[in-house]
Amino acid sequence: MVAQTALWTPSEERCENSRLRRFARHTAARRKVQSLDYQSLHEWSIEHLDEFWSSIWDFCEIRGERGERSFVDDPVMASARFFPDATLSVVENLLSRTGSGDALVAIDELGNRRTRSWDELAERVSYIAGALAQRGVVAGDRVAVWLPNGLEAIEVMLGAASIGAVFSSCSPDFGVAGVLDRFGQIEPKVLVAIDLYRYGGKNFDCLERLGEIQQKLPSLVDTVLVRSNLGPQSEVSYTQYEQFVASGMAEPKSPTRFPFDHPWYVLYSSGTTGVPKCIVHRTGGVLLQHEKEHQLHCDIHEGDRVTYFTTTGWMMWNWLASVLASGATAILFDGAPMTPTVTRLFDIVDSEAITLLGVSAKYIDSLFKANCRPIETHSLESLRTICSTGSPLAPSGFEWVYKSVKGDVHLASISGGTDICSCFVGGDPTGSVYSGEIQRPALGMASDVVDDSVLSLSSTPGTSGELVCIEPFPSMPLGFWNDGVAGLPSPSQPGPKFLSAYFEHFPGIWTQGDFAARTEHGGFILQGRSDSTLNPGGVRIGTAEIYRVVDQHPDVVESLIFGQEWGTDVRIVLLVRLVDTAQLSEKLVSELKQQIRIATTPRHVPALVLRVNDLPRTRSNKMVELAVSDAVNGRPVRNRESIANPEAIDAIVAMPELRR
Repeated sequence: MVAQTALWTPSEERCENSRLRRFARHTAARRKVQSLDYQSLHEWSIEHLDEFWSSIWDFCEIRGERGERSFVDDPVMASARFFPDATLSVVENLLSRTGSGDALVAIDELGNRRTRSWDELAERVSYIAGALAQRGVVAGDRVAVWLPNGLEAIEVMLGAASIGAVFSSCSPDFGVAGVLDRFGQIEPKVLVAIDLYRYGGKNFDCLERLGEIQQKLPSLVDTVLVRSNLGPQSEVSYTQYEQFVASGMAEPKSPTRFPFDHPWYVLYSSGTTGVPKCIVHRTGGVLLQHEKEHQLHCDIHEGDRVTYFTTTGWMMWNWLASVLASGATAILFDGAPMTPTVTRLFDIVDSEAITLLGVSAKYIDSLFKANCRPIETHSLESLRTICSTGSPLAPSGFEWVYKSVKGDVHLASISGGTDICSCFVGGDPTGSVYSGEIQRPALGMASDVVDDSVLSLSSTPGTSGELVCIEPFPSMPLGFWNDGVAGLPSPSQPGPKFLSAYFEHFPGIWTQGDFAARTEHGGFILQGRSDSTLNPGGVRIGTAEIYRVVDQHPDVVESLIFGQEWGTDVRIVLLVRLVDTAQLSEKLVSELKQQIRIATTPRHVPALVLRVNDLPRTRSNKMVELAVSDAVNGRPVRNRESIANPEAIDAIVAMPELRR
């Protein structure tokens, strides 16, 4: 590997003031050693899981009864338990701060701004908990929302958690089948929905879909409607949201503490390989992971102001909601991130004094392609950290941030998944940032890259393998809904589908399904999903290796790569969406192939390069390589409803160049 120069290295003053350095000093003092660098701290964190997670509980000031035991191992990794005697309430932790300062700020596409102070939020949450209890909701029942990223979604989540109800969310751009595929499995007792949402300058009515959803969710005892000022009147039977909140004023409910493994969330797999799996996440595990990631890996302090561009259908919404536990304000933006201008999110960074901005890698790539330079148009004085996730961030994206956004900012590329509602690898605010690399394995996570014999590749930087986690961690899900037993899974007996999904590939070891490589700096390079790994001639190729080259070309807006079965082998097909002024000429195809060959290997060069008008993606804006591969290779596309624009797949399948 060619030696790289760091794009950014934090000052010693910044390192000393970071919460990670403070945690390292405290840990070193307890262990009676002089100091701990990141590598030493990480090694200790995975060799002494009980001590490490107990230290996180104390350092992050988790409210609750910890109990005597912090970790109970088990021969079956999925059955290991953290803090089995603990009781806590996520609401107590997320709302531990009081006062008239902003807890939540919600901004919509039209620029409307609404807020909740810490005291207002706590009061409204107690009313919502009371209103849910009035409707017969008890611990273990499900409360679902079909809402945009606004005040109401977080209020309802906290109200449900106050009484131990399990919360689940979908964004309003999901169609009827997509909502029913998810909520229909978990049978919510209360649904909170919106009548209309706005995106990209257009209004989208939800009422007709809501009526059909209601009819097909017989478990509902009430539907609560958040009304906009733009939506039509509805014949749908509902309770108006503010009336619903007010109904709980007579008997408000204070937060109840539940066991560490009590379910908090149900999240969903993308659904591109079948009906979405309902992933049940435990209260204490997700809370502990999020506080560790926020405070140590992202250096979030009390009083910070944090935003992540997300919908309620992506796990980063759950991650954003948890910043409240660190005493930080959550800034919620609902709308298109490039409306009315491409710098909309940076406008909000300045107007709201944002300290951490979270976006997707695709968003960064889009701004890079648009030659956007916020460094010339915005102050960004408050901004300390930029987080990127959702897909691997290309080196060009890293370099664009430091050249065109801010030179002195911590760019924390992070990666985990809906599967764990947290991260395997992430940022180190005390370490250098290198182009294309995720800085570190997350503390407490025995993340590594292994070959087919489960041998670590950490000593051979640049060698690709499977991303795994070798030791248990608190945010391992409880399991899947209705997996082996009806409804909620048992904390100590995860079901067969769950075990097959994560522990079958390498028995007894969590396999995430990502193709990755270690780096000489102690970091990671993510190379795309291993289940979409290409195998021309039997050689495994990660798709991200090709994307890194193709997406840097000025004529390419975005691309998608898949393998088409061709004879007895597989050929690589590259689909590109080009800028309006470009043509897919022989010269451009030759350029792309040559650049791929130079940057990777001859085996990476696509056999076919085709231009398309649109590329299919999930509703959280992830490309659906597997769905395209299935469709082109004559296999059924499972759960098309999870795809935001399935017509793009039909157009690809119809291309004459792909016919056998």
